[in-house]
Amino acid sequence: MDHIIYMPSNLVNFILVTLFSLIFGLLQKRLSMEYETKFVFGTDRTFTFIGILGFILYISDEKFKYFYLGGGFALIVFLSIYYYNKLQMGKHGMTTIIVALITYSLAPLIITQPKSLTVLIIVIVLVLIEMKDSFLLISQRFNKDEFITLGKFLIIAGVILPILSDEKIIEDISLTPYKIWFAVVIISSISYLIYLVKKFIYPNSGIVISGILGGLYSSTATTLVLARKSKNSSEEYNYQYSSSIVFATAMMYIRIYVLMLFFNYRLAYNMKLEFFILILLSAFIGLILYLKSKKINTKEQLIYIEEKNPLEFRVALLFTLLYVIFSFATYYILKYYGTYGLSILSYIIGVTDIDPFLISLFQNKFSVETTIISIATLSAMVGNNIMKTLYAVIFGNNSIRKTIILSMSVIILINFLVIILF
Repeated sequence: MDHIIYMPSNLVNFILVTLFSLIFGLLQKRLSMEYETKFVFGTDRTFTFIGILGFILYISDEKFKYFYLGGGFALIVFLSIYYYNKLQMGKHGMTTIIVALITYSLAPLIITQPKSLTVLIIVIVLVLIEMKDSFLLISQRFNKDEFITLGKFLIIAGVILPILSDEKIIEDISLTPYKIWFAVVIISSISYLIYLVKKFIYPNSGIVISGILGGLYSSTATTLVLARKSKNSSEEYNYQYSSSIVFATAMMYIRIYVLMLFFNYRLAYNMKLEFFILILLSAFIGLILYLKSKKINTKEQLIYIEEKNPLEFRVALLFTLLYVIFSFATYYILKYYGTYGLSILSYIIGVTDIDPFLISLFQNKFSVETTIISIATLSAMVGNNIMKTLYAVIFGNNSIRKTIILSMSVIILINFLVIILF
């Protein structure tokens, strides 16, 4: 063991260069066999020799690195000839060439940089090479609007946010342009992530997956969509739709807790037990309903929910307006009606989009105790759960009404008990 610990650094570096070069070569060989490509620059031994050559030339001239630069130039010449002949044969693609150059660069990377960075680069290169088919599928699903959507997100997060002022708009309210837009960025980030997952990974997902992913975006909208789709579905899918709606509620609790972590870590820390109970309970009820659907031996029905662009200007504008309105409403309700008025407001707002209201509670420092903010948060979620239950009962299939009322009533009851015991 002592001999391994005190191995000369150059010996360790040489072993790493050889090992990583061999890994690149083996991967190239596997890909050439998989795609039946005969015209290849090299595989396992060639790439290993490239790495070893780079190591020898790099340590041979410690000051000027002329040997290493010359070897790199010679390698580029050989790769250029290889690529020219490849084009003459009607073939294209430079992945092998780039990987060969990375292999040659392993020596200075391993010698001069932290080993953790080297390993990270190696892993990323290996993953990118292996994901060739996955990237092909993703690119086929991309349309011209996807890059525009990405551009909008970058503008929202990287251009607009940094230039906004963090000074209060009104002295008595902790509301600044930066805080308002930061809330928009966080909500847009979550929405955009869910949008990408649903579009590129689960474009035609099962009922339950739709409930889970949709709940992370908007449990209210997801409940309404699933309830309407259940209307035209047979009774054998009763438990699948019911479980998906309950799972959407579980995801709502997770989403709100994540927002709380972003905007008010202290509050999130104080409420960790309450949210753990609510998330665990709702997920457990959803799981029971899902297992019941399995006992009926029904195949999971695939459904398609059209995803709208989550970064539309009107969506951001609506969220901003609601955020500002709820901030002012909360301030004046507290000023004139106290904590009782805030509690009533929380239940009322529960029938709408609760995210702007809750973020305004988390982010603005109103002159109330943390306990009051916690109760208002729980009250808003109760109101929202009641509204989702009504949506499912009114717009859903008759066969899911009893199950939904029973399941959601348990969740609402526990939510009430958490408020009482808080």
